[in-house]
Amino acid sequence: MRITHIMFSKGFGGAERYFVDLTRALAGRGHAVQAICHEAFSRLAELRAIPNVHSETVSPLGWWDMFAGHRLCSLIARQRPEVVQAHLARAAYLAGKCCARLRVPLVVKTHNYVDMKYYSRVQCFIATTEDQERYLQEQGVDSGRIRVIPNFSSLPAMAGITTAPGPVVNIASYGRLVRKKGFHVLIEAMRILRVAGVQARLHLGGDGPERRSLQRLVERHQLDRQVVFHGWIDDVREFAHAADIFVLPSLDEPFGIVVLEMMALGKPIVATRTQGPLEILDDSTAWLVAPGEAEELANALRAAISREQERTGKAARALDLFREKYTEDVVVPQLVSVYESLAGAARDTGLE
Repeated sequence: MRITHIMFSKGFGGAERYFVDLTRALAGRGHAVQAICHEAFSRLAELRAIPNVHSETVSPLGWWDMFAGHRLCSLIARQRPEVVQAHLARAAYLAGKCCARLRVPLVVKTHNYVDMKYYSRVQCFIATTEDQERYLQEQGVDSGRIRVIPNFSSLPAMAGITTAPGPVVNIASYGRLVRKKGFHVLIEAMRILRVAGVQARLHLGGDGPERRSLQRLVERHQLDRQVVFHGWIDDVREFAHAADIFVLPSLDEPFGIVVLEMMALGKPIVATRTQGPLEILDDSTAWLVAPGEAEELANALRAAISREQERTGKAARALDLFREKYTEDVVVPQLVSVYESLAGAARDTGLE
């Protein structure tokens, strides 16, 4: 198929990772993929290095930028895709206008709980979770235009579980350093563990506006030896290699691709009871705690550290679940099926 993917973010988070990984996966399956992104996109060079992907740049000043809209339409027209998929609001709005003009079906991926004013010209919504599906229905989207397809991770699944913490337990967490990710709660939990005499070290990956605030919190609690800041993580497998336990401390988490990555790597997981983790995990596959509760998080970490059999069992069941539902080979064909259905309907009705 000829497929166009559009993303106008500059930075790199879960949605941007999905955009790059899906582009690579589709190209690897022989599809002709056009990837349109912002000229300042931090992974533009990575996109350009993917075989069978034709990358282009458009740099809109906002959803209202008609000049960027004209360039986008020109690029899409040149590719003549059978389907277009847009990621996030700005791409969805501008692509919607172009696809309506060019008579090409538009798919959007709801990485979050979207503002519907940007999504008025969409043939199909890909909801990441059932909760996002319910939200779309509440916003008036007909259920026939919604498909629930989870995110995936391209990391190959580990053959098995090996978890044997040494005298100092290595705890890993990473993501954008913003307030809603809850890293301040995790640092407070580390303080509680230290007071309790637990020998543990937190390896915190990522960057963002909260970094300096988090560093000051570490200094205030005198946790300099217990918390290590690693900056942005390019190689997840390398970063997580020495980790004994992974923590997702988010206050708000629509999905959490990082959870899939840790499942694939066979890492025991402690996560908050937020929207995404609750649809991926349960008490048999992870320790789940209330968001924002440092004491509860510290207690879950103590349990994960001290109970070897439970820790290994949860990680093994999570790894099996990953193989069953969240690998590239399981998820990408579901997306291609949606594309083929929309392209076929467009041909039948003369939309193309």
